Amino acid sequence: MLVTGGAGFIGSYLIKFWLRQDPSVKIVNFDKLTYCGDRGRLKECERSPRYHFIRGDVQNPSQIARALKGCEAIVHLAAETHVDRSLLDGKSFFDTNLTGTYMLLEAARRARISRFLLVSTDEVYGSRKKGFFKEVDALKPTSPYSISKAASDHLALSYAETYGLNVVVTRGSNTFGPFQYPEKVIPLFVSQALEDRPLPLYGDGLQVRNWIYVEDHCRGILKVFRSGKKGEAYNVASVNYRTNLDLTRRLLRICEKPESLIRHVKDRAGHDRRYAIDNSKLRALGWNECFRFDEALEETVRWYADHRVWWRAIKKKADHFKEYYRKAYGDKWR
Repeated sequence: MLVTGGAGFIGSYLIKFWLRQDPSVKIVNFDKLTYCGDRGRLKECERSPRYHFIRGDVQNPSQIARALKGCEAIVHLAAETHVDRSLLDGKSFFDTNLTGTYMLLEAARRARISRFLLVSTDEVYGSRKKGFFKEVDALKPTSPYSISKAASDHLALSYAETYGLNVVVTRGSNTFGPFQYPEKVIPLFVSQALEDRPLPLYGDGLQVRNWIYVEDHCRGILKVFRSGKKGEAYNVASVNYRTNLDLTRRLLRICEKPESLIRHVKDRAGHDRRYAIDNSKLRALGWNECFRFDEALEETVRWYADHRVWWRAIKKKADHFKEYYRKAYGDKWR
């Protein structure tokens, strides 16, 4: 199996979980190692004869061909993923998320790959006041990030229709767990709270998100990989809907920190109010959640509390991290 973006948060967890779950699988991890890629997430896999790492770019056909040699299927996670960054630099999102997907699809078509799974996001649907989006609903993305992902969804599914490529798409909700890069809200807020620093909360904090633990997300990806119908998309989501304000308060309680650390900052441009997706199609394949939200959240917070060296190194030494948050939040986050 070729897994792109396997040094990222979800990709690395997927590789570790897949290797443990299936002793017959062999995985090639193809990753560019951008700012949020970290081979350290996969230390336990480095000595395995069933795991191999290749550094490369999904926009480079020759590098893709090299990585794809001998592989039977592709799980494509390589992407620029942070909405806030896409508002500051949209081009890199289209380069990686759309052009990169095109290059992989073309390589898969030429190599007659048996299965191509694209990992996407619930953000492609846009915001919804009531009810839940199903996979047949129209996509209405609102940010450069979600637009680039929606375009890659359509592109991938078109290869199933036009070329007969065995393509499936997963659209996952907000995911959390250990080793997540600290630009995302949970590791950012936990790391800030643990150092008694302000937590920059956009607007009134009443935006609603669905939260799924990373292992449940990975189990959903593999369920669709094995059982999903060619040319179709599947929502991967839990039943855990929380406002950002509620989530922030929960994190502070777990960290035993006061709510006075919350700093309401100017809302993000075009901030979607509510994400809500129906997961009944995935459940029909036999998938169910294994992790309770509150327990998984507490365990995740404990992981960040026990691994301060990892995230402190990122936040203190990485100039791009400091520069990005200065642009996104001004001085409020420090």
